[in-house]
Amino acid sequence: MRQSKLLLSTLREAPAEAETMSHQLLLRAGFIRQLAAGIYTYLPLGRRVLHKIENIVREEMDVTGAQEVLMPSMQPAELWKESERYDQYGKELMKLQDRHERDFVLGPTHEEIVTALVRNEISSYRRLPLTVYQIQTKFRDERRPRSGLLRGREFLMKDAYSFDTGSEGLNQSYWTMFNAYHRVFSRCAIQFRAVHADSGTIGGEGGSHEFMALTDIGEDTIAACSTCDYAANLEQAEVRIENAKLNQEVNVQAIEKFHTPGIRTINQLVHTLDIMPEQIIKTLIYQGDGKLLAVLVRGDHEVNEIKVRKHIGATEISLADHESVQDVAGVESGFVGPIGLEITILVDTAVAEMTLGIAGAGELDYHVRNVVPGRDFPLTSVGDFRNVTEGEACPHCEEGTLKFHQGIEIGHVFKLGTRYSKKLGATYLDTTGRNQHMIMGCYGIGISRMLAAIVEQNYDEHGIVWPAAVAPYQVHILLMSGKDNDQVELAEALYKQLNQLGIETLLDERDERPGVKFKDSSLIGIPLTIVVGKDASDGQVEIIERRTNVKASIGIAEAIARIKAQAQPTSL
Repeated sequence: MRQSKLLLSTLREAPAEAETMSHQLLLRAGFIRQLAAGIYTYLPLGRRVLHKIENIVREEMDVTGAQEVLMPSMQPAELWKESERYDQYGKELMKLQDRHERDFVLGPTHEEIVTALVRNEISSYRRLPLTVYQIQTKFRDERRPRSGLLRGREFLMKDAYSFDTGSEGLNQSYWTMFNAYHRVFSRCAIQFRAVHADSGTIGGEGGSHEFMALTDIGEDTIAACSTCDYAANLEQAEVRIENAKLNQEVNVQAIEKFHTPGIRTINQLVHTLDIMPEQIIKTLIYQGDGKLLAVLVRGDHEVNEIKVRKHIGATEISLADHESVQDVAGVESGFVGPIGLEITILVDTAVAEMTLGIAGAGELDYHVRNVVPGRDFPLTSVGDFRNVTEGEACPHCEEGTLKFHQGIEIGHVFKLGTRYSKKLGATYLDTTGRNQHMIMGCYGIGISRMLAAIVEQNYDEHGIVWPAAVAPYQVHILLMSGKDNDQVELAEALYKQLNQLGIETLLDERDERPGVKFKDSSLIGIPLTIVVGKDASDGQVEIIERRTNVKASIGIAEAIARIKAQAQPTSL
């Protein structure tokens, strides 16, 4: 491609609203342009990178035996109502009506559609297992789109769905896809971790794993073991529970109430009483599906609402409002304690193991000390209800401790079980002629999010540094002077030869100053740059490796050989 003909305009400065480096650099280098909040146009360079990622994904999906389909983005609302997700999904679900006032949604995902498709196409066990996938635009009405392609309202996604006759088949499909994801992200040169995760609004009866690109700007916190391969999203990370007695010996010290005027928070208690936060029992009142409950954690710990929600089987939970707290505890938040509460009390294991604690007294401006779990409040519901903390013991091995990392979710695999097949009636006849519900899994990769994640991991002070496998071009030829016949002839001959070899090449033959060409080349980030300059008359060029900035003056034959050795084959 000749750069003079390419739809490409670089920017010297990033727009003020571009906060992340991937957002800034993709705008500055002319890969994307914003149309509206969370909605982007992919210019030719950006589209070429997306094609590279898509092709890697397709190759690895095809290796697994998955078959590519393309399903509609516009989906009848009836299917979402059948699955009971129409209201459950929340305000992120984009809803619309056609001219006949029939309800539709713009698909954020396709579990309902693919289940309806397969239930109408397959009726016998002989045609299972089956896995289908698509690469398609998805829509989510994000409340606050941000970080460029990392959180948009319209994005490109690969979603796959497996259908099996039993849990053994689902396990095989799940781990086949899990391994394929490892190959996809490795081929795209992404540093990532696969972590245990929550299934969220996708739902399902089995486990799930998120694939997280490691980067400091990631929205998700990953707890990973320093020794073994255990890793989990913070919301799903397990607490290591030792086989310790849970306060079976009654402490004889009497409860003592003391005055704490205006002291409501853990930090205020710590500084006023000169104590450690782990000596405090924190009592939080939650509402889950209309019912109130209390959750007790130590003062140095935070409640994990997902663990609580799963434990009580609620669709959603939230902190109770001021009036509800006052009604059930008789006092406002900050002075609520576990003693005398007549609602369900969930006690975190770290609290249950405490010998003595300080808690709210259930009376304005008062706390109590010498509180004994099991003596002063019941231990009928004890479990893991908190977030792990960095540095604590790994739950899966004896030697390791948990370290925190930030990550961007780029893929997610789920075991759905019969979550959708039961609700939408996707059944098959087994070997005995009886109807059975299909066992499902689903597997997503954020294609456009991968593009941004790759940039977040591959840039320097000059611009993007593309890994060869996904670079828009493999070679960037910079013609220093269009008025020098030797330079023009050499640049054109090199450009023609590389194209004949199937090596994707961008030729910058614009009438621009050399400094502009060098800056644009570094910003765009193509792996190899060939500078055709004053030594062209001697058949010499300068080759620059973008990642290392290593330069060498070499002859044309050697340049061609080095390019052939380093460049990725054309995959568009």
